[in-house]
This record gives sequence, C-alpha cells and structure tokens, in this order.
Amino acid sequence: MSYTATSSRSKVFPSPSAALEGLVRDGITVAVGGFGLCGIPEQLILALRDTGARNLTAVSNNAGVDDWGLGLLLQTRQIRKMISSYVGENAEFERQYMSGELELEFNPQGTLAERMRAGGAGIAGFYTRTGVGTIVAEGKETKEFDGEVFVLERGIRADLSLVKAWKADESGNLVFRKTARNFNPMAAMCGRACVAEVEEIVPVGSLDPDNIHTPGIYVDRIVRTTSVKRIEQRTIRPNPS
Repeated sequence: MSYTATSSRSKVFPSPSAALEGLVRDGITVAVGGFGLCGIPEQLILALRDTGARNLTAVSNNAGVDDWGLGLLLQTRQIRKMISSYVGENAEFERQYMSGELELEFNPQGTLAERMRAGGAGIAGFYTRTGVGTIVAEGKETKEFDGEVFVLERGIRADLSLVKAWKADESGNLVFRKTARNFNPMAAMCGRACVAEVEEIVPVGSLDPDNIHTPGIYVDRIVRTTSVKRIEQRTIRPNPS
C-alpha cells in the first residue's frame, strides 16, 4: 500500500471513517500509538473496526482492554498478529493467544519504540544488548562489539499509523501531552500513511515550533475527535471517616 499527500490537498477530514477511506485493506500492518489507555487513537480504532478489515498485524505497546482500544479489534477477530511489549489487562488477548488463534511477537518496551523510530528514519535495523541470552534473541543475528554481545533488531515499517495527539495545526504538526508521547511519535513516523486524531486543530503558525513533537511531514490526515477519557485501573483510597 502506498499513499502520497500533496500540498494542494487538505489534511483535515470531517470524521474518523472519512480519514481512513482508501487506506485500509485486509492484511495490512497498522502501528497504533498509546500507552495503556492513555493517548490511544480510540475513535480511529472504532472506525478501523467498522471497515471490517481482517488479518491485520497490529504494532502497539499493548492491546488495550477487553472492551476498549485494540481490544475491540480482538473481539471481532480482525487482528491476526500482535507485535507488542505488554499484553496484560486483556482476557480476550490471553484466550486467543493460548488457543493459538493469535500470533504474538514480544518485544522489550524500549526495543519496540526504537524499532518504530528506526523504521520511520529509514534505518533497516540496529543492534541492542536488550534481550541477549533470552527467547527475545532466538533466531536473530548477534554480533560482538567491544567484548559485548548485541542482537540485531529490524526497524518496523507499517502500512498505516494511527495516533492520538492533543493539538495539530492544519499542516499536521502534532503536539502530544505527557504520557501520550511514549509511543505516538514513533508510531507516527513508521507508517507509510499516518492518520492522527486530535482534540484541537489550530491555524498554521499557531504552534511554537520548539514545542512540536511530530512534524507534519509524517502526517497525512488529521481529524478532530472527542476523547472518552477512560481509566484503565481505577484505584481509590478508603474514606478516612
């Protein structure tokens, strides 16, 4: 799949479903930003579900929860393979994996982030000490540098990236808030096409260039959405009275 934005085409789309039009088909690899339920492109995930696309490979730090985030795509059996670093909080994920219905490629968290960043930067692979001597390194090339063994990890290049940002200007420059920066910038980089859902769209020139986290060159389409702001694990203290 290939998609090329032109300067004459507006990047602002009226709805998540419109923003995905022409970008989704069976069997593609989709990089999805977010950390737990923080900073996930929740409305784009819903729109992706509604396309009915199947046999997807999802690249994401985690798989959401059973009834939200990528967990919704697991419910509908649209994901064939997950490339992830954390798979807790999702009973359906566990059930499908243990029954052999879902393929899983585990990555250390930092390695996964760097694989996406490398893919976006045009780097085919890199060597890291993380995972050496464990099942993470099985079947992978290793090399010794300065007396230490490193394992080769390949950069990830996705067909489509779905990310969630706080603000965007009309050129697609993105600003993320706090924990949402953990994976969204790298996910945005590695997609051949990138769609961002944002809370606010401002005119070009409104964002301080020093505060832009992802340049618009990486972003093809943007759509304004309203977040649900779900809490992954609600923890409360007992009333002292």
